[in-house]
Amino acid sequence: MLIRRDRAMLSVSIMLDIAFHAGRSTTVSAADLAERLGLARRGMEPLLQTLARAGLLESVRGPNGGYRLGRARREIKLDDIVTVAVADETPTADGPSGRLHAVVVERVWSDIEDSARAQLAKLTLEDLVRRAAAAGLRRPTAEPITFAI
Repeated sequence: MLIRRDRAMLSVSIMLDIAFHAGRSTTVSAADLAERLGLARRGMEPLLQTLARAGLLESVRGPNGGYRLGRARREIKLDDIVTVAVADETPTADGPSGRLHAVVVERVWSDIEDSARAQLAKLTLEDLVRRAAAAGLRRPTAEPITFAI
């Protein structure tokens, strides 16, 4: 199975943003998520729904609604995210064919994908949040409400 890099990376970015900004306790609105990722909200909604149906995200309705992680970030492997993201894609029939392609290129590509999947299975959202902290990224802190008269 050829991993669609764009959809897989977007899914990981969505999940990391939610893990980084909300986790399991608070929610992230689709609008805020789209703004931080520089994407159109309506283009992300189907992927958010797919991740929620798989239990990786929880969708919360209401005035403080949005999305939060469906499980603890240490329990969500990147391979889980990628598998869900690309599961509903149908492979395209267009592309190279022929014996040389089938015997050499497809087998090499399969080995590369197996290696990538093995790496994705080792990493969790917790690992990525730690990498973000090590890179100096900090979660925004909620500013206390102050009243001045």
